[in-house]
This record gives sequence, structure tokens and C-alpha cells, in this order.
Amino acid sequence: MSSNVEVPALGESISEAILVRWYKREGDRVAVDEAICELESDKATVDLPAPVGGVLHPVKAAGETMQVGEIIARIDEADVPAGASESSPVATTQIIPPQQDESAARLEAAAKKSPPQTLQEPKRAPPPKSDEPLVESSKRVGSRAVVEASSASPQSSTATEGIRRVPMSRMRLSIAERMVRAQQTSAMLTTFNEVDMTAVQELRREHQERFKKAHGFSLGLVSFFTWASAVALKQFPILNAQLDGHDIVYHDHVHLGVAVSTERGLVVPVLRNVESLSLPRIEAEIKRAAAAARDGKLSITDLSGGTFTITNGGIFGSLLSTPILNPPQAAILGMHAIQDRPVAIQGHVHIRPMMYVALSYDHRLADGQDAVSFLVRIKQVLEDPIQMLLEI
Repeated sequence: MSSNVEVPALGESISEAILVRWYKREGDRVAVDEAICELESDKATVDLPAPVGGVLHPVKAAGETMQVGEIIARIDEADVPAGASESSPVATTQIIPPQQDESAARLEAAAKKSPPQTLQEPKRAPPPKSDEPLVESSKRVGSRAVVEASSASPQSSTATEGIRRVPMSRMRLSIAERMVRAQQTSAMLTTFNEVDMTAVQELRREHQERFKKAHGFSLGLVSFFTWASAVALKQFPILNAQLDGHDIVYHDHVHLGVAVSTERGLVVPVLRNVESLSLPRIEAEIKRAAAAARDGKLSITDLSGGTFTITNGGIFGSLLSTPILNPPQAAILGMHAIQDRPVAIQGHVHIRPMMYVALSYDHRLADGQDAVSFLVRIKQVLEDPIQMLLEI
């Protein structure tokens, strides 16, 4: 008996994906739910599990672009045929080794006296080390860059000294199209405010050790903004809605996207029903999602269905920015770096840790009063976190 392996639905508005590489070869024995290949869409790179156990027969090659529902392999649910080997060569596919050194590829091609046919992936600088997740306004920025080895041959370097031509990946192209479309199809506007982070920093400093002992992990900043956003979105639900034709679609729950920097680029796992989670639970979910993202274990469900997004450029030192909407969401909140600044408090100048916050929103859905009042509520909750505990 033979079963087909099809490209699964990879999330909202995604119709195709690229087969990046095969983990298994022609004739290999695979177990049910074992990862057999890697797929890349405009939202993320994910592993495709085997739907059944048996002998794998790929029918698509690495590098091909396929539609959702298209067959990429067959699995014979029978014993491994005689003579089959775990290391038998791939008949119809070519395994692309990840992170292969580009210069080594050129040397190998030169030795064979034939131009290389495989697209190689240049090494990337490791992501910044931080326990804080990052969300970019493009939702997933920095996908893999693919370079043709033949374009960098020594013979052609004379005419193009110091210049490299790198084709955009499918994910990068989709991100570019999505960002342009967001600005062309929405009435996007950004409003700003600033938050005195003294209370949050003191709370973390005073209770960090007890919190870590009780829960097994530290308390970060993003969880405070996540909780504050859930509180504010209850009061201003229009910013948790989306436009569908001539209808406004309201969401009773807050499904909030928090991006994580990984070796593959940025992915944005969605935290579900944030409005019903406690602060420790939110922090636990952020830690879980970050670990799953870095280990490549996020599911398609983890990456879809967001109703609101937080972007944290502060870990890179960004002081102020205007984040771009993540369609079809109505709003996106931008966090920035905390900086000691002089502020006037009751007629006296004090040095306080301040953060600028930005809210970009679709003016077709929300009025300026809603957006400004939302940021004011965020400011109130963060400057007096006890409000969150007392729910006032």
C-alpha cells in the first residue's frame, strides 16, 4: 500500500512553498511523524513529518517550488525491499548540505571542471544573544540568502571587484511584497508616547530571584508589554480587529505574535489567548516558543492566526521607529531601547529610564483617539504594574 506525501496548508494566505532539502533519501525507511524534508514559505521554514511509516520515494527535487496540496513523495507502507540501504543514492532529488562553505564549493567545482549546479547558502552571522524575543515590523526579517557559486568564480571577479549579486529568497521576496502591499492597501498612521520604566525595573530587580526560584526562569520585559497589550486591547477591541471587505471582524481573544531570532532568520510564534494568562504563564509561553523556534520545532499552528503584534527593536539599540502593519492585523506596537533621560516630575528634574513606544494602526478601522488612548493605557499599566495584578 502506498501513501502520498503532500505539501500541507502552511498558514493564512500561503499557497506555495519551496522544498529546501530532503532529510531522507530514496529507499530510506521512515517512521510516522519523522521529519523527511524542509519546506520554506513566506512565513517560516518548517520540517514536514511523514504521515505514515514505510519506504520513502521522493518525486520532487530540492529547490522546486510547489503548490499546497501537491504531491512531493510516496511512502510504501511495506518492509524495506531487499538490497535497499539507508545510504542508497537519491534517484530524483539532490540533498543540499546546509551552511556549506562557498569557497569550498568553488574549489570542488573547479576540480570537476564543470560549473556547479547546486545553490549554496553563505554563512550567516549568529543572531544577537539576548533572552528577549524580537519582533520586526516585517514579521520575519532575515531569511536565508542563497548565492550561486558560479557567479563568484575567480574569472569574473576582475570586472566586478567588490560587488556580489545575491538573489532574494522566496521568503524575502514575499516579505517585500507584503510590506509594500501593507502600505498601499491600508491608511497606516503611527502615534507615539513614552513610558517611565522605573516601576517595571524595580519590580524585576526586587523579585527576580524569587520569581526564578518559583518558576524556573527569569522575568523579561516583553512579558510586561504582552500583558499590558492584552489589558489595553480589552478596552480598545478595534485594534484587535481586522477589515474583511466592508466588514469589521472582531476577535474576542488576543492572539499575540512575538518574534524570535534564530539561525534561520526571524520567526513569529503566536501566543494564544493572552488575555487569560497570568504574567508568569505569559513568560513561560514566551520561553517555550523561543526554544521551539531555535530548535526548529514550531508547528504551522504556532505561526498563524495572530491578531496583534509586538515589535522589539530595543535589543538592537533602536531608539524610535515606525513599525509597518502586519496584514490583516489592524495595529502593531513597537518597543524600543530604554535610555536614562531627564524628565520633569512635579516641578523637579529627575533622571529616569525611559522608553519610546510606537503604535502603527490602520486609520480605516481605528480613529486617532482610539490609538492615542491605547498607548496611554499601555503607559498607565507599565508605570504602575500593580494595576495589572489588581485588574484595575
